[in-house]
Amino acid sequence: MVSILCVLFSFFFLCLHVSSADTISADFSLSGDQTIFSSGGTFKLGFFQPGNSTNFYIGMWYQQLSQQTIVWVANRYKPVSDKNASVLRISDGNLVLLDGNNLVWSTGLNSTSAHEAVLLDDGNLVLRDDSGSVLWQSFDHLSDTWLPGAKIRYDKRTKKSQRLTSWKNSEDPSPGLFSVELDESTAYKILWNGSTQYWSSGPWNPQSKIFDSVPEMRLNYIFNYSFFSNATESYFTYSMYNSRNISRLVMDVSGQIRQTTWLNNNNQWNLFWSQPRQQCQVYAYCGSFGICNDQSLPFCQCPQGFRPKSQKDWDMKDYSAGCVRKTELQCSPGVINQFLPLTNVKLPDNLEVWGITSFSMCGSTCLGNCSCTAYAHDESSNRCLMWTKDVLNLRQLEEDYSEGNTLYLRLSASDMPTSSSSGKSCNKAMIFGAVLCSLWYYYRWFFQELWHIA
Repeated sequence: MVSILCVLFSFFFLCLHVSSADTISADFSLSGDQTIFSSGGTFKLGFFQPGNSTNFYIGMWYQQLSQQTIVWVANRYKPVSDKNASVLRISDGNLVLLDGNNLVWSTGLNSTSAHEAVLLDDGNLVLRDDSGSVLWQSFDHLSDTWLPGAKIRYDKRTKKSQRLTSWKNSEDPSPGLFSVELDESTAYKILWNGSTQYWSSGPWNPQSKIFDSVPEMRLNYIFNYSFFSNATESYFTYSMYNSRNISRLVMDVSGQIRQTTWLNNNNQWNLFWSQPRQQCQVYAYCGSFGICNDQSLPFCQCPQGFRPKSQKDWDMKDYSAGCVRKTELQCSPGVINQFLPLTNVKLPDNLEVWGITSFSMCGSTCLGNCSCTAYAHDESSNRCLMWTKDVLNLRQLEEDYSEGNTLYLRLSASDMPTSSSSGKSCNKAMIFGAVLCSLWYYYRWFFQELWHIA
């Protein structure tokens, strides 16, 4: 009889354990190497370390794939250093992550009725009350990955949109510079730094049931796309015709939005489509003073006289910090600055037009202005274009591209490459021009003072 009771007790305990394998409750929390997994075995939730990072995060990933692919991160703003001293649990009606006694992350509900957190087989982590009603869900708080069934909404009442935001780099899931959102025109747009738009899907076309600028959506034998709009909200979602296929849409650290599908034959992700198509179409991908070149690998380079601001970040393909000068510019008597010509480039943004003048006078004016970091001269209009801040979104064009420009980047003379005699003559002419400009302004001021005294 005792043995039978032991067997029954063990069976009951096993059933209880299996039934809670997808659930965090008052009786079960996560710490260390503990995980929960969805009922169908698709997703797993627990602590993870990205790459060679020493930090730990609560994340969600595919359980059965050979590559650990993170699709959601809870505490992306605030990692923990010791997973064994941290715990994910239900507390005061919320799902919370504690590092010792310190609150690291919370679902942030005012309600105290939350009973359990359940990991569903579509990758949605839901917080529910005793009746099963959903109080909070991870699908409303996306990281960088958009899974089938999730929605990115535009709220017509608040004029706000959900955002899918890239990681900072491959070892840091904190929000990066690139995000995608739905706007009021029913188009998805990709933003740099939350403000500068550099790509749009075009509006939703209800007849063809695609976004106008994403022709790949016509291959809808794989994906089932749906767009919904009423008086209060708009949203787009998608599902897989074959539920056994694994796919995800990612706002990548490259600044591109990418739709990928898992291939079991070679155990890797296959790129279905990405936008923008060319890497250097991503705004400011190489950061301040960085040059983006689609014809080279890596895509980003620093110009002569500059170096990566963070070599560690560049090694992880995070170029957002850009380049810094090897020698800081000095603007004082006797200090010589010169100009490095960067040929066949797309001129950076944030330029200032300094009127109509000749090429040599344009350079001399820049040289005489301590704030001027670069200039270009538009020969067709004789306009003088100057940059007085960091140079952003500098792009090297293909050799056969006929509409490129030359940007003259200001450098300390010690950082200039060995130049030809013509280059030296050009810089000497500009220095001479700058001196003439200074003398002209001085004599103009001097005679104005004499006029006022008289």
